[in-house]
Amino acid sequence: MAKKFLFVNRKAPYGTIYALESLEVVLISAAFEQVVSLVFMDDGVYELTRGQKTDAIGMKNFSPTYSALGDYEIKNIYIEKESLEARGLTLDDLQHLVWEDEDDDWAEKDSIHLVSSKELASIMADQEVIITF
Repeated sequence: MAKKFLFVNRKAPYGTIYALESLEVVLISAAFEQVVSLVFMDDGVYELTRGQKTDAIGMKNFSPTYSALGDYEIKNIYIEKESLEARGLTLDDLQHLVWEDEDDDWAEKDSIHLVSSKELASIMADQEVIITF
């Protein structure tokens, strides 16, 4: 039986291995048919920003991989509103991530949900497994 996994991303996308490792574990978990959701909070909100350029730091830009999350049936990507606002960002600064709803003639639907810290606490309480990066 599939378990509900919530991956909490709190680190900036580059400078440590946390963001890339989280993405790999998320994709593996979803491939094994677990119910996977993600949270981006604190500096983790930078992981989804548009137009990342990594040439100057000599690292591969892995941010385009997030667009594949919908193909793995990852439908719930939560962005903590307070973290986004504290960094001067809006949803328009983030990648547009979608999933296709086979029950609605394969209509593309938004994966990203902006939630308050209070709403996030409720979402976390509903999970079976929470893994923080």
